[in-house]
Amino acid sequence: MAKERTHINVVIIGHVDSGKSTTTGHLVYKCGGVDPRTIEKFEKAAAQMGKSSFKYAWVLDKLKAERERGITIDISLLKFNTQKYTITIIDAPGHRDFIKNMITGTSQADVALLVVSAAKGEFEAGISRNGQTREHALLAYTLGVKQIIVCVNKMDMIEPPYSQKRYDEVVQSVSMYLKKIGYEPTAVPFVPISGWTGENMLTATQKMSWFKGWKIRRKEGNANGRTLLEVLDSIHPPVRTANKPLRLPLQDVYKIGGVGTVPVGKIETGILKPGMTLTFSPAKLTAEVKSIEMHHQGLETALPGYNVGFNIKNVAVKNLRRGDVAGNAQHDPPSDVSSFTAQLIILNHPGKIKTGYSPVLDCHTTHVTCRFSELKEKIDRRTGRKLEDWPQALVSGDAATVKLVPNRPLCVESFFTYPALGRFAARDLKQTVAVGVIKSVEKDQGSKKSK
Repeated sequence: MAKERTHINVVIIGHVDSGKSTTTGHLVYKCGGVDPRTIEKFEKAAAQMGKSSFKYAWVLDKLKAERERGITIDISLLKFNTQKYTITIIDAPGHRDFIKNMITGTSQADVALLVVSAAKGEFEAGISRNGQTREHALLAYTLGVKQIIVCVNKMDMIEPPYSQKRYDEVVQSVSMYLKKIGYEPTAVPFVPISGWTGENMLTATQKMSWFKGWKIRRKEGNANGRTLLEVLDSIHPPVRTANKPLRLPLQDVYKIGGVGTVPVGKIETGILKPGMTLTFSPAKLTAEVKSIEMHHQGLETALPGYNVGFNIKNVAVKNLRRGDVAGNAQHDPPSDVSSFTAQLIILNHPGKIKTGYSPVLDCHTTHVTCRFSELKEKIDRRTGRKLEDWPQALVSGDAATVKLVPNRPLCVESFFTYPALGRFAARDLKQTVAVGVIKSVEKDQGSKKSK
């Protein structure tokens, strides 16, 4: 294998208990991400706890706390290979309380794999007004995940098992919703599977003879096939911008004995090399990179799309946090913003939104409260035409241009220069109230001289 496989980051999303972890665990297990001994160990442990159906999920839910609850909390990263790609799986949590973690995971993905349970009652719960199937798909779209794959899971659990009628119902309902969000249904592959029995995941199904295969039409080229693995091979690799200045939003910062401080995150643009001097914003720190690792292997050059950990000199762990952005100190380093102007759409808010409204904004890996300081104009969400200047209030369904002021230092960029750092979702009342893109940023002059 002389040629490096392309890296693709896939986030697994869907309603709680739709079988995300089991499905992913099964894939990773079958495609060489986990050794069989570990699975055996998990089987024994799961059987002792009376949860033998969780064994594949256990591959992913490695965190101790999760073992008791059976819920994925932090974002686990695992990798496996398909014929064409090396896929890093970001398994995102489905419980409503964890939507914040799910946003962090999704902002790092190229492709979303939406797992929908076909089981009676479970599907309806996920797609209902307040189910997470809808919310996750919407967030994925807003956060710039333009390719989505839908797995109709638990086909073995429906009455009668593997029924085509139920599958068609689910597909119709989900495609309608995806179309509403902005996805083009003809470009979305739908695959019936069972994450538990492994039906139609790696080899074509025998039990669903009615399934003639999935097909997608898109401008990058059409594709078709039968199994989930083939769908993953049909992913259109994202364009990586290595020639832009480095931007690397931190997902976590670890202290590792004998090594020191190790920030972890996905490179959005640019290149990271050992010996580089980085600026972290808004932490206002500068540090040199000693070494870089991905999946426990040392790297001399890390490219966009890589999920890396890197060791830095002379910076204490407590001085960095998730949401800080690293950039090259010599080449357009990142800086804090004092305010920014964004175009957003209000999705679901029970009342009127006026100036002074302060939801939590999730942008790349950061979560910061921001105040709507000026409602500049209301616009038509389809054409972008201006409808009215300085509106008094905004309600669900409105699109608007708004000036926002963060209540603590924040590093974001305009969507046009660094797309991944310019998309956000606003959360309030335990739900996503608005989504948007940043049109321009006002850099904080106090933090550094203006460029």
